[in-house]
Amino acid sequence: MTIHGAEPETATTVPSSDGRRRRGDRTRTAVLDHAVQRASVDGLAGLTFGTLAAEAPATKSAIAGLFGNKEGLEVALVQHARGIFLAAVIEPARAAAPGLDRVWALVQGWSTYSRTRTFAGGCFFRAVETEVDSRPGPVHDAVVAVRREWDGYLEHHVGLAVGAGELAADVDPAQVVFELVALLGTANDRSLLLDDDGAYDRALAAVRTVLVAHGADAARLA
Repeated sequence: MTIHGAEPETATTVPSSDGRRRRGDRTRTAVLDHAVQRASVDGLAGLTFGTLAAEAPATKSAIAGLFGNKEGLEVALVQHARGIFLAAVIEPARAAAPGLDRVWALVQGWSTYSRTRTFAGGCFFRAVETEVDSRPGPVHDAVVAVRREWDGYLEHHVGLAVGAGELAADVDPAQVVFELVALLGTANDRSLLLDDDGAYDRALAAVRTVLVAHGADAARLA
């Protein structure tokens, strides 16, 4: 059957092209799924096409074809990790009302994301931020963009909480976000370095104290 005068479809035209594309997409995802876990433990510097080819379901030449070079792989890895983070932390928190409830849901979600080792090495971004902080270039910029996106989203909902009277009117949302992110990051780091799972409970208790000090109703932060 033809559609609007098109040539009849055969097994060697669109389906084969689509099949190759799907196989390429599956390979790309499989490589990134493996690489993002490894990078969360060993850092970006430990990734090479050779090591990935030895461990992931792809040849070295296939990986090079997918990402071009090491920098291309690292930028793709940051975006892949961002997608995993959104699914683990941001999307579940959308069930909470904007403002204070959303802030608290995000904090709890981040704690669970790190605590349950969504990434084997804890928070992927905590692992790579110190690695790229003094290394300008596309990878640094990609990591910075994710950091600003996360901080900005938290700050937006802290601002909504202030506007709704759920936090004190004189609260500086950027300051609150700085404090919350510092507490969560410390829990992640202590849990890894000291094998201290209780760090997450202490961080949540500290976040609660910070929010109450800024005017939140403690009963809202169960």
